[in-house]
Amino acid sequence: MNAATLVKLTDVHAGYDGPTVLSDISLTVNQGDFTAIVGPSGGGKTTLLRVLLGTVKAAAGTVYRRQDLRVSYVPQLETVNWDFPLTVFECVLIGSSPGRLLPWPSRAEKAAVAVLLDRLGVGGLSGRHIRELSGGQQQRMFLARALLRSPQLLVLDEPTSGVDASTRHDVLHLLSDLHDEGIAIVLTTHDLNGMAAHLPHLVCVKRRIIAEGSPAEVITSTVLEQTYGARMDVLRHLGVPLVVDAAPEPRTPIEVAG
Repeated sequence: MNAATLVKLTDVHAGYDGPTVLSDISLTVNQGDFTAIVGPSGGGKTTLLRVLLGTVKAAAGTVYRRQDLRVSYVPQLETVNWDFPLTVFECVLIGSSPGRLLPWPSRAEKAAVAVLLDRLGVGGLSGRHIRELSGGQQQRMFLARALLRSPQLLVLDEPTSGVDASTRHDVLHLLSDLHDEGIAIVLTTHDLNGMAAHLPHLVCVKRRIIAEGSPAEVITSTVLEQTYGARMDVLRHLGVPLVVDAAPEPRTPIEVAG
């Protein structure tokens, strides 16, 4: 196995109690990777993340995960119970090492949480209830929680879902900074234009891997139609692919007998 390999899936089939969700998945995540997984709802994107995390076991195939790999996960905001009685500080602290023995945070843990919250621009919100944050602030809070374990691999499920364009840009910028620091990142996204087109490596999934490669290689009309089952046009703007709805097919004139 390559020394840079963090996780490697080979011919993996996976699902839950019902039918198989993913088939014949072969995918490698290496140090320094920054990958977006795209595809339709129900196509298996989240299941693929869970296989990478190890929370869903492969029904067939092999999964290699580097020994002692530190992985952190950022969930979809829509899946969080925002009424749970937690402050921002407490939510981030949950991300500390699961082997901690004390029921209260140490001075070092408090300092680490404070540093991360300050770095992500939400340092003044540590005492607030998590429900009181905006969508962008909530995402930053979960990033802080994920980073508390100093991960080698950061996995995010739809990190820009439900946020405005400005927040999406901020999240992408934050992730780019983390990637530049050496953290491998794998995320799912529905946002082909705002997120996926700006990442170096894309994987199109619809129960199997349809295509993977750079945005220029993957974001094509042919690949998108195979992935989403609908025609899409791809334009180029400053070298970046831009996906638009395909123009409707011209109608054939109907002759009416006189």
